[in-house]
Amino acid sequence: MNALDQVIAEMDFDFLGTGDHSMSVEGVRKVLGNDHFVFLDVRTDQELAYTVFPFAIHIPLHELPNRVSELPKDKCIVAFCSSIFRGAVAYTYLMANGFDEVKGLTASIEELVKIFKPGPLSKM
Repeated sequence: MNALDQVIAEMDFDFLGTGDHSMSVEGVRKVLGNDHFVFLDVRTDQELAYTVFPFAIHIPLHELPNRVSELPKDKCIVAFCSSIFRGAVAYTYLMANGFDEVKGLTASIEELVKIFKPGPLSKM
């Protein structure tokens, strides 16, 4: 069984039910600024031109195979995109390539942007 087969085989009901593979917007709020967490923005360059998250490393999903060495394996990588789908693909790719601590953001970009308004920011 190859690494991708193994990652997918582990995605059973118990795995999905725990939610350990994911992070909510509230989770982002709690760990933002903690250097153990690295946020990976896998949106395209065109999307980035409209909304930038300065706390994240930007590697478009289609470039990830050639740039995966830019990511630290000793930290928790939180992958995200504009609609969750590419973040989930990045999650699976990283897990299949030897990253032990990976999460996928379970929120849209719109939900993520909301925590950077003055009210939510002041609570962080």
